[in-house]
Amino acid sequence: MAITISPVNIETRRALDIRPGDTVRVSQKIQEKGKTRLQAFEGLVLARKHGREAGGTFTVRRVSSGVGVEKIFPLYSPMIEKIEIVKRARVRRAKLYYIREKVAREARRQLRRTRMMGGSIAAEEKLEAAAEEDIRAESEPVAAEVGAESKSE
Repeated sequence: MAITISPVNIETRRALDIRPGDTVRVSQKIQEKGKTRLQAFEGLVLARKHGREAGGTFTVRRVSSGVGVEKIFPLYSPMIEKIEIVKRARVRRAKLYYIREKVAREARRQLRRTRMMGGSIAAEEKLEAAAEEDIRAESEPVAAEVGAESKSE
């Protein structure tokens, strides 16, 4: 008769070779109104801390509707039903925290490239031309004032 210490099969979790750069799908148990359901969280593993010991954790990041979401999962948590490795990537760092800034830079770069939505190209060109005319109109009086001051002296 074996004594179970944990509801989690520790040997299978220990055998999982989760590394930074892996894309994993974690099925997490969530209790709502007395019922338990499974919710999947799929994303990139940024870090793994404390190895295979009892307090070992791994950080998973995904972008959900334009917002980056990170979760830290305990490796041996009974609230995790299963962990699937979807994809493996070769990385040259132990911690991939730089991905946060990299994604933010790319998002800013894309915002610069976006155009007005709902408008046609002709309407956009008209707005640009009107803006250029406003700039010229503002700069011409300054030149006229400078010319007038030099003539009066």
